[in-house]
Amino acid sequence: MRKPPAPQIVGVISSSADFRRALRLRALPDFFELRLDALAKGLNKITDTVAQLRAPLIITARHPAEGGLNHLSSRERKALLLRFLPQAAGLDIELRSARPLAAVLDQARSENIRSIISFHDLKDTPSRTQLDEIARAAHSLGADYLKVATRTDTPRQLARLLDFFARHRPEMKIAAMGIGRLGRTSRLELARRGSVLNYAHLGTPRAAGQLSIAELRRALKDRPGR
Repeated sequence: MRKPPAPQIVGVISSSADFRRALRLRALPDFFELRLDALAKGLNKITDTVAQLRAPLIITARHPAEGGLNHLSSRERKALLLRFLPQAAGLDIELRSARPLAAVLDQARSENIRSIISFHDLKDTPSRTQLDEIARAAHSLGADYLKVATRTDTPRQLARLLDFFARHRPEMKIAAMGIGRLGRTSRLELARRGSVLNYAHLGTPRAAGQLSIAELRRALKDRPGR
């Protein structure tokens, strides 16, 4: 059985303030994620300085139904992703957007940019059957990583997410995290269990339960079997 990849930390840049903090960071995360949907109205101010970020970039332009900001159309999101693709090490596209943004995925593959197929449910954690279908669909698309972020307000929701991660981790590179009352608990536990990408804020949490880079570093340092 192959050895699971080591968990890595992703610092999320979703505002101009985040971008300034990212430029000043001394202890860098493994990646920065550039939330192009959130930054869309101020991108001209940072375009020339993106190259100054000293960690590899994951780019995403989130679908409005999955938490995307500024009500961007598929056409607008495609244009943003293609604009920043040359500077990216990873590309995150939602499962629901894989078809309308297929050209971006194809371009990324041709340039050896890793693909992250993501799924965000801001209201619930889907059933075991639904989560398994998401995993199968991401696998069929040739995803390098599957990212799943779901609502974890209750122990039952959290248990479904943890069960999904445990069952699919041996066969896929999975980044999993919860949002809500048990969001913090879920992220700490999944980081310790080996979630391959762990998303951290750069000063202000953007989702309920989101951890800082320092908190994630401590969790990963203390995880069993490290």
